[in-house]
This record gives sequence, structure tokens and C-alpha cells, in this order.
Amino acid sequence: MTRMTWDEALKTLTAEGQPYELIETEALGRPVRVFANAPATLRDLYEEARSPLAFVNYQDEHLSFEDVWRRSGQLAAALVESCGVAKGDRVAISMRNYPEWIIAFNAATSIGAIAVAMNALWQPDELAFALQDCRPKVLLADQERLERLAACDVPAGLQVIAVRANESLPVEARRYEAVLSAYAAAAMPKPELSPDDDAIMLYTSGSTGRPKGAVSTHRNIISALMSWELDAEAGILTGNAPPPEPDAGQPSALLAIPLFHVSGLHFNLLASYRRRRRIICMYKWDAEAAVEIIAREQITLFNGPSAVTGDLIRVARDREADLTSLTVVGGGGASRAPEQVRAIDQTFANAAPNTGWGMTETNAIGTGVAGPDYLSHPASSGRVSAVLDIRIVDEDGKVLPATSRGELQIRGASIMRGYWERPEANAETFVDGWLRTGDVAYVDQDGFVYIVDRIKDLVIRGGENIGCGGVEAALLEHPDVLEASVYGVPDERLGEEVGATLYARRPIPERELRTFLGSRLAKFAVPRYVHVSTTPLPRIASGKILKRQLREEALQRLEGPVADRVL
Repeated sequence: MTRMTWDEALKTLTAEGQPYELIETEALGRPVRVFANAPATLRDLYEEARSPLAFVNYQDEHLSFEDVWRRSGQLAAALVESCGVAKGDRVAISMRNYPEWIIAFNAATSIGAIAVAMNALWQPDELAFALQDCRPKVLLADQERLERLAACDVPAGLQVIAVRANESLPVEARRYEAVLSAYAAAAMPKPELSPDDDAIMLYTSGSTGRPKGAVSTHRNIISALMSWELDAEAGILTGNAPPPEPDAGQPSALLAIPLFHVSGLHFNLLASYRRRRRIICMYKWDAEAAVEIIAREQITLFNGPSAVTGDLIRVARDREADLTSLTVVGGGGASRAPEQVRAIDQTFANAAPNTGWGMTETNAIGTGVAGPDYLSHPASSGRVSAVLDIRIVDEDGKVLPATSRGELQIRGASIMRGYWERPEANAETFVDGWLRTGDVAYVDQDGFVYIVDRIKDLVIRGGENIGCGGVEAALLEHPDVLEASVYGVPDERLGEEVGATLYARRPIPERELRTFLGSRLAKFAVPRYVHVSTTPLPRIASGKILKRQLREEALQRLEGPVADRVL
């Protein structure tokens, strides 16, 4: 077969009458390119996948696509008839990657509710904020989250469904098993839905203050799912991926990253429906266990941030494990070092490395690259999706020519509707329909995008976006902390760790600061490196703290004979 160029492949695959035909339309008041043959809603996506094929495995539990559809219908009926959930109401989910997470998400999005995928690592203060912010009608939570909920100021009228809970419930709640049992004979309710109805809300850490709820529609999400399919087909035509074996059997994925992130939810879970892909859910990330599962279950797809794929490479090499079933080792959330890109190619005999750049606000898509293209451009995030447009602008918003560095802006079918009840944030984020990403990038002559810096004040730790402003706010709640500056510190495994410089009334013992922050911040957001200053922090003429200088000083201290305190 003659190999096509990337542009030739996309033109062929998206032409009129083809499965991935693209057409122009208007959505949310914006002109966009959409897939003519896409499922209209997520409920259609789920229903079209109904079959006896294996779908969700968790430890000794095995559910088929039909099982998940049936149980989702039972829960959906309970949400409508027993809990009074109507179109546009929020249904929050806060738990580990149990099968119930998937069933709850399917149920909520099938009846027109907004599924709020809450960060399961949040502590009581963060959980309480999100509940007050989105005001869900129902919360489905497991034992760990129920115990944190008990320490929260719960919004009036919140109904709680307890999942995999112990005998004694820490809060007033109905048990999931009893709810489903009461609706054992119920079928999936089917209220009228449209592609531009709200479907999900995922909280994303901004550079300042509290996280914001990014709200996306059914069309936004499905555009992202089909964009990945299109890229995969284009990869075959361009020689970046081998064609599928005709008798390869059912594909499978190891779900090792949280479903409350778009990479876990979209790429691992939702993209599995049209491909009829089996998912094996891990309780938590464990590289040793992952290698065993991949070998035993003949996993074909693995996806995770660079820290996770780095762990997998290390254990696979140490154990000389047979992981030849893997055909894809994907990434995202944080950039990979070029050495790791090459290590994936060398360690996994049949797996093509791939990665991409995306955001919660873009529903995980933006750019992508795989196989030989990735190996020859290991520092790149890839080419832009066919349903999106990008541009690079300077500080004044002027569009810059190719190879110039500036802010990456993006628009198209997968871009979120907006932030939940945050008009000021929407006004700041959207410029004439373009989403300001806060990332500094350039595009080379071949169309490959390179992310080189950030404008937003964020730390990306193992794929988790941590808003420096939120961590600073938590630190400033301590009665003896007068000033706080939070920044990223390079880390070999996680990409970045959280560092902080404080001006305090007195030296603060490590244990005291960790305990203080423990109920206010998720564990991953608690600063690992802390320096306490006895003098006010340096500021620029406008009065802002000179963060760049503090970060440089922190790096010098870490390189010296005596490192900062490690919390």
C-alpha cells in the first residue's frame, strides 16, 4: 500500500460519504467542523455498544456491555423517579475506579443530568467547596469519600448514595445495592436529548484561587472520541501504525489512571465503546501489579502520564516481562522526556508510543502524535486535530507566523461550553471564540506543535494540574504565615513537584504544616519542598511577589549540600 502524507490521509478519510466525513455546522453559537456520522449523544454511544462482549473487569467482577447498560438503566430510573433528578441537574461522583463509577456516569448522562466527576483525592475542604459550587442533587460516593463528607458542610437537600460502604455509614445515605434492587425491572429512561445539551463537569485547577467546573456537551465529548479514531485511521494510511490483525480478538485496556481526569474518562473509558474494548480497572496504580495484569490479560492499550509509563518501563525491564500484547503505550497530561519516548519503543516490542496535548477544557484532544512521527519528533505534542483550529498569538493578540513562539489558542467542536457559573472566567478564557490555553508554543514547518512554557501559574505533577494560587491560599490560612509563593520544582519521575517559600512569624515545624494542610489540600498538592524566610518576600514594582527569583533560589538550595525541608 502506498503511504499517504498526513494531509492526504485526512482529506481521504473525511471526504463526503466516508465514515469520518466532516461537515460545517454551528454549535453553541460557534462555527465548527463536526463528524456527520457521529452518535448524537452519549446515551446513543452506550446503546449502540450493547452486546454480550466483556466490558468492565474489576478484580473478580466481570460485566459485559449489556450488563453495564442494564444496570445504568436501573440507576437512571432510580435517579429520575426516586431522587427527582431532571435534565440539567447535577449528579456528582466521588469514588475510586469501581464499576459503579462507570454505571453512575452512564446513568446521569443518559437522562440529561450533568455528571460531575469529582477528584477522589480531594480533602474535606476541597470537597465541600465543590459541593457548594455545583450544588448536585445526588452524590454517589464510596467509603473513603463518605468519611470526608462527614467533615463537610453539606448543601441542604443533597441526597447521598453509598457505594461499597461499610456496615456503619458516617453520613445519612442510601446504599447503592438497595437503590438498584428497588428498580431491578426498570429500563433506561429516555428523555429527549440533543447534542448541545450539557453532559459533564470536571473541575480544573486555575492559576489562582479555587478550581473551576468545566462544562462540556455531548457533542464536545463525542467529537473528541471520534477525533482519536480518525487519527488512528490516518496513522495506518501514513505508516505510523500497523493495520489491525483481522483475527486479533477483542482489544483491551488497563485503566490505571483516575476516571475524574479526561485522559482516564475519555481516552480509556468512553473511547472503548465504539471499539468494543474491554477495560480492566485497577484499585490504584501499582507498576508491579500492572505488569502482571498486562501479561495475564493480554492488554493491548496502556495510557498514562510520563511518571506512570516510566514506572511501567522500569518494572518491565527489571522483570523481563512478556508484554508483547501491547500495541499502544499512550500518554498525556505532562510532557515526556525524549529518552522515555525511545525507551517505550525499545521496551515494548509491538507497541507504538503516542502522546498528545489537550486540556479538560478541550475534552482531552488538541494535538497528537504516534509511532515513527513521535520517534522523529519526540519533543513535539503532535499535529492539531482535524476538528480543531489553532493559532499562536503575541501578548497583544496578534497572530504570529510559523515557528514563532506565543500563546497557543484553540477553537472547534470539542471545546467546552464554559465554566460553571463563572462569567468572569469565561470572559477571560475566550477571545472571539478562541480558547486561551495559557501555554506558550510554536508550530514548525511540518505542522508539529511544541509546548515550551506556561503562562498560567500551574504546577503539573504527574499529570495533576495544581493551581499555585490555591496552594498559596491554603498556606495563608495558617495564622503564622504572612506571605506565600508556590512554584514548580523539577522532578525526574513526576515532571514537577510543588515548592513553596514562606514569610512567617516563626519557624513552623514540618509536622504542624503538613497536618494543617492535610484537611485543606489533596495530598498531591501539599508542597514537598518548603523554605521559610525571616524577611518579607521580594516584590516587583507593582507589588507582586517575585516568584521567578524565589524559584531560582529554591533550585540553588536543592543543588547545594543542604536541601530544603522535605514535607
